[in-house]
Amino acid sequence: MVLLHVKRGDESQFLLQAPGNTELEELSVQVARVYNGRLKVQRLCSEMEELAEHGVFLPPNMQGLTDDQIEELKLKDEWGEKCIPSGGSVFKKDDVGRRNGQAPNEKMKQVLKKTIEEAKAIISKKQVEASVCVTMEMVKDALDQLRGAVMIVYPMGLPPYDPIRMEFENKEDLSGTQAGLNVIKESEAQLWWAAKELRRTKKLADYVGKNEKTKIIVKIQQRLEENDDDTCLNSPWADNTALKRHFHGVKDIKWRPR
Repeated sequence: MVLLHVKRGDESQFLLQAPGNTELEELSVQVARVYNGRLKVQRLCSEMEELAEHGVFLPPNMQGLTDDQIEELKLKDEWGEKCIPSGGSVFKKDDVGRRNGQAPNEKMKQVLKKTIEEAKAIISKKQVEASVCVTMEMVKDALDQLRGAVMIVYPMGLPPYDPIRMEFENKEDLSGTQAGLNVIKESEAQLWWAAKELRRTKKLADYVGKNEKTKIIVKIQQRLEENDDDTCLNSPWADNTALKRHFHGVKDIKWRPR
């Protein structure tokens, strides 16, 4: 099995193993799936930390409003009244105004916190240092653990607009967010090794040879928009001679024989 050390830019992400005869079409999708799965776990952990501290998400039309504004507009958090944590709630105001402040009690809070730490450890970048490969099964295990913890603490479930529930149901809307920019579409995932694009029409062995004990560093990125490269190459700033003419003050001069 070839060992791939996957990076995004210069930042280590995870280790993954694949046979040398793996089609790069399949491998590109596999790497992107694990990469995006890890991002999903990270997003869930972040939101669940807020859930543990401040309770469930407020309805969108109540977020960011003061208590006086909510009263004046006669708004009601109907889902918040249904989604009560096991053992009752403890009020802890969310200063950002995203969550309803009805936090789980200390025992239930620790259930969430402990599970969050375990899930983070499964997909941690420290797994690279420990020479542990991350698989999609491990990512799914982390997601299942997080889902289970939420079900224990909130047996009645979460509001349909809570980002945690939306993540579990794969309905998350990341448009216009930094988190959305981090996601790489599986169909557009591009792998690079030694400054070469690993073309999807080939096999891994076409680049690394038949030695199954090879270890390589691959970088994952989203494929550039079609024709982007050509557009850049055809730009005036990409023309060395044009650049020289510009700095020598001889741009657009037409020469003719004496």
